[in-house]
Formats: sequence, C-alpha cells, structure tokens
Amino acid sequence: MKKILYTFILLNTFILANINVVVSILPEETFVKAVGGDKVTVTPMVLPGNSPHTYEPKPSQMKAIAAAQIYFAIGVEFEKVWLPKFEALNPAMKVIDLSEGIEKLPMGAAHLHENETDHAHEAHHHDAGLDPHIWTDPANVAKIAHTIFTTLTAADPTNADYYRKRLDAFLAQIAQTDQTIRQILSSLPKGTPFMVFHPSWGYFAQAYGLKQISVEMEGKAPKPAALIALIKEAREEKVKAIFTQPEFSMQSARVIADELHIPVIQVTPLAKAWSQNLIRIAKAIAGEK
Repeated sequence: MKKILYTFILLNTFILANINVVVSILPEETFVKAVGGDKVTVTPMVLPGNSPHTYEPKPSQMKAIAAAQIYFAIGVEFEKVWLPKFEALNPAMKVIDLSEGIEKLPMGAAHLHENETDHAHEAHHHDAGLDPHIWTDPANVAKIAHTIFTTLTAADPTNADYYRKRLDAFLAQIAQTDQTIRQILSSLPKGTPFMVFHPSWGYFAQAYGLKQISVEMEGKAPKPAALIALIKEAREEKVKAIFTQPEFSMQSARVIADELHIPVIQVTPLAKAWSQNLIRIAKAIAGEK
C-alpha cells in the first residue's frame, strides 16, 4: 500500500511539474510534444472525427482549460466562439496565436498558373474568410515550432537547452518532410491540379506549385450544373484522385470519382501524424501507390 501511495505521489508531482498546455487541434498536439517532450502535458480540444467548425468541448476538457498555463490557438473556427469562454474560465492562462506572423490565404484559393486566365472552377470558390489550415505547408510548421519554443522557454527557462535540442531535431524532421514531398512531386509540371471536397489544402498547393480544385461551393455540395462542370474540368485536367475528409459528406466526390474512374481518398488535415499525412497526399497527387 505504501509503495502504491508513493508511486501515486511521484506521478502527481511529475504531472504538476509539467507545463499544462491546451491546443485546439491534433496537429498542434504533435508540434507541442515535438518541442516540449516530457516537460509538457498537452490536451487537444477538437477530437478525432469532429469538425473544428462545430465542435463543443466536453466537461473533462473544460477541466483541462481551468488547469492550463498556456493555450496555443491556431485560428480555426471553433476558437471564435470558445476562446473567450476559455479565457473567462481561466484568466491566468496565456493564449498564444500560432498563426501570428504567417500570411493567410483566402479560403479556397486555387493557386493558378502564372498568367492563367479565369477558369471555370473560380466560380465555385467559397469566401469564408481566411484559410486557417496553415500547417499543411512545412515552412509554416517551422514557424509554428519556433513560436512554441519561445513560449515554452519563457514559461520554463530552466529547461531552455532541452527545448532547444528538441526544436532543432524537429526542424530537421520538417526539412526532411519538405524534401521528400518535393522529390515525390518533382516530375509534375507546375500547376498540376488536385481535387478536394473541402478546400483545406491551399497552403500545400502554394508551397509546391499545385492547383487546388474545390468541389464544395460556399460550404455546400455543388448543384447538378456545377457538378457537371466539375466533372468536365477534372477530366480535362486529368485529375488522378479526389480527396475528401471524414468530417464532410462524400456524396458529390463519389459521383465525380465514379464518372472519371478515379479513387476517392479520405484524408484529413486534422491528422495527428502531420508529416506522413502530407507525404501521403503528395504520393496520391503524383499517382504513386
């Protein structure tokens, strides 16, 4: 019994010694753990299979907010409603915006060829403000990692060297991910298109000279006439796959895929394994198995 009690005390001492961090989405958890290691305890808000557009925290997550020292925001829609409530619950919690210093793209940006004329798919961009999916570009992940490092070092200067070593290792991983993706896409011409249901991959497209074609129109599935135009465009562009997210309907994507005999690939930008996720996307765009 004494041994069990002693272990319990040690465990709680270890947890209390950590920096309690809350993040909005799973990729952030990966980034914070990469830099913070065993010096941080991280609680994500938007859990797998849920959309950051509509998510509501569970009571256990509100307890984590009450105990948090740092909240890393990233600009997802969920934060607009809930972040003021979190700050009211825990006024001592420091809120850090990981998107600060990163230039945001319009939601649904297509990234056309230079000098390309207006194209059919421009008519079905949806304007829902700025695109929050900044972490789909490895260069932005590097900036995010530096912000996390600066924040953790300020909160825990005693372990600055520990955080610096982990930051350097993570930056090397980010650089390797970027190099791998560029190698996969190296044989593709500039402006190679890929089709998505929800336009979550604009930063990825910009980083690698690709063109994102969105099926979704102003947050809604396309009407029949627009769907026909999309099928025509996808055929002309020789699109190799359609990417959908488990958080959204697949019906329109399946119609297009069946018509063109191409696969529907479910992949979410909210995946915890951010590096493998981006490499998987690159391989699908390049037509690799």
